Amino acid sequence: MSLITITQNLGSGGMKIARQVAAGLNLDLYDDNRLQAEALKLNIRSDEFKSLDEKAPGLFDRILGKKPDVYLDLMEAAVYQASRHGQGVIIGHGSQMLLRDFGCALHVRVHASRARRINNLIDEQNLSRESAEKLIRKSDSERNGFFNFAFQRDLNDPSLYDLIINTEKIGDAAAAKFIIDLSTSEEISSCSLTALDAMEKMSQTKKVEAVLLENDINLTMLFVEAPEKGTVRINGMTATQDEKDRIFKAIQAMPEITDFQSNIRVASGGY
Repeated sequence: MSLITITQNLGSGGMKIARQVAAGLNLDLYDDNRLQAEALKLNIRSDEFKSLDEKAPGLFDRILGKKPDVYLDLMEAAVYQASRHGQGVIIGHGSQMLLRDFGCALHVRVHASRARRINNLIDEQNLSRESAEKLIRKSDSERNGFFNFAFQRDLNDPSLYDLIINTEKIGDAAAAKFIIDLSTSEEISSCSLTALDAMEKMSQTKKVEAVLLENDINLTMLFVEAPEKGTVRINGMTATQDEKDRIFKAIQAMPEITDFQSNIRVASGGY
């Protein structure tokens, strides 16, 4: 099994390489559209997840009509849902951070100079040089802003990646072949059942957190965990009895949760 995350910048050729890797390994490619499909399997309404653009809070909040923290939980739930089988090629969306503790995931960064990226966009999209430069500046700013907001890390930090490929020196086909060969090595391709189970639980946990946030529940004093599929456990405090009641109502409305274990206290006098 091969689980690969590919992080790219606009115009670097990362999407082409990802498609070749997925085809070469006969794996599913999790781009924006496929991640939306995974989100819908979690019973997330389509209007809540109609875009997975990696943009800073003010921008993607307007697109989704949701709070950034709700968006992040939905995005994380979709990534964990996509990776629960331990195989696939996931494009961006913080997947290199979300799956950083899973030894069976190979994290790849596809790099090219700004000059090369500009030329690629001019050729691929028939843009003027000025338009290509503007588009790349905007994309880089939004992606970097999103990543810093979501994870408090620098997207360009090399420690986040197992492999960084410069497409100016290594063509798309050679880069794809190198990733395929590396991903099928024994050190990378072995994904334990424990790791797969952990991803399933994380997906369920993030979905529950997103549902609670949508119902205006303050998660500051609450701890949500999914010890097993279909089970959710919530410990902590709420400010009011009404908030506690809304938690129970929200969880009971989730058909996939069959066992709700609660140890929630109402704080006297609020927080």
